[in-house]
Amino acid sequence: MKLPNEVSDMVLSADSKALATTYKDTVNVVPVSSIKIVDDKIWLINYFMDKTLKNISHNPRVALVCWKGLSGYQIKAEVTYVTEGDAFAEAKQWIAKILPERIVQGLLILQPTEIFDISASKDHVEYLSYEHNQRN
Repeated sequence: MKLPNEVSDMVLSADSKALATTYKDTVNVVPVSSIKIVDDKIWLINYFMDKTLKNISHNPRVALVCWKGLSGYQIKAEVTYVTEGDAFAEAKQWIAKILPERIVQGLLILQPTEIFDISASKDHVEYLSYEHNQRN
């Protein structure tokens, strides 16, 4: 799925970002910081996630919320977690340049399935909605 420019811009520049995961009756929401978009997929770096990884190992459906002031987006996605391979190596190189003191434990790759505008000015009306089977 192609991420619209305004969504990509918000993801990369938002003041606040949080990732929600769930499994059975366990909901977990964590702030996220290191974020990058590669080929319309959202990369999140794992430095010290625990409950998040447990949840996604059972349920790969997540929600990422990014906002600045009263404007923002909720992005529902399917996540893949990697700790080796080309994408992981690229993520480690990227972080080594910008945060050399951090240790990359893994890479969460989010494939967006639905996007919602959560801006107050939109009265919480859905902005974009994509079916899971319309992924690129």
